Amino acid sequence: MIRRRVFYSFHYAADSWRAATVRNIGVVEGNRPATDNQWEDVKRGGDKAIKEWINDQMKYRSCTLVLVGAWTAGRHWIDYEIKKSWQLGKGLAGIHIHKLLDQDRNQSWMGRNPFQDFTVPDQYGYQHSLSSVVKCYDPVGYDSRQCYSWIKNHLANVVEEAIRIRANYP
Repeated sequence: MIRRRVFYSFHYAADSWRAATVRNIGVVEGNRPATDNQWEDVKRGGDKAIKEWINDQMKYRSCTLVLVGAWTAGRHWIDYEIKKSWQLGKGLAGIHIHKLLDQDRNQSWMGRNPFQDFTVPDQYGYQHSLSSVVKCYDPVGYDSRQCYSWIKNHLANVVEEAIRIRANYP
């Protein structure tokens, strides 16, 4: 199986620890995370610099994986990443990460599906909710260990399925 290159989208302040947990699984190759200092430098450049950074990070990626935490849906830059990924024809999927522990060893609550905020046309021009096309997985299990195990065992398949699904839409 090809080791896919994936762009990870997540709420940095709330979920960077949980996102690092997923990224460190190593089943797919992720975009290189920005350090706090690098991200602050990018933000100082304003919206244009942030867009350029995101666009650069998405280059050569076949899929965008949205790591969905409690406050992911509706965030400006996550919305931009979802729209941009779809426009570029990349596979797109979400995985809820609220059951993974954060740096303080706490779980969170399940956030809203961020794909509900978008519509896409089908081959006939009818609009559909992006959430009816793009899958957003809630890993089975109740604790962090079970959630992590599910993600580790299914991550590569989630990415492959997202790429297959995206290929069916204009």
